[in-house]
Amino acid sequence: MEQEITVRQLKQTEGIPYDLLLLADETKESIDKYIYASDIYIAESEGEKVAVYALYRVSDEEIEIKNIAVVPHLQNQGIGRWLLKDAEYKAKADGYHYLLIATADAGIRQLQLYQRCDFEMYEIRKNFFAENFSEPIYENGIQLKHMVVLRKEIE
Repeated sequence: MEQEITVRQLKQTEGIPYDLLLLADETKESIDKYIYASDIYIAESEGEKVAVYALYRVSDEEIEIKNIAVVPHLQNQGIGRWLLKDAEYKAKADGYHYLLIATADAGIRQLQLYQRCDFEMYEIRKNFFAENFSEPIYENGIQLKHMVVLRKEIE
């Protein structure tokens, strides 16, 4: 990462950054299912919002990254990896023992990144996309079917 990026929690008075969240989620409706119960973190560079992630409490032990996205022109520069570390730091500070993240079965780049960051395959949510979306969704030319959940123990 060459430019300076700062991360801050979104203020309640600020609007939800759907433009960023939609980079990682298919519809506003799917975002609305979790976003109001999540803490939203914004990454900024030179006054511009360049990335986002949302943390959702699953239990006293587990917290999940429900959405993580970087603007297209800054992808593949290590920002996503840096945000994963930031989320882990916040989860640890809040006393969680596990950090979860999920992606589509065809999310090849995401699966590689998460595993490189020490997340391990934890659960498969069969037929997630068929049951939760009215239209088929494709990624990398493959129809999305299952949700892959990965988990990392926070040390």
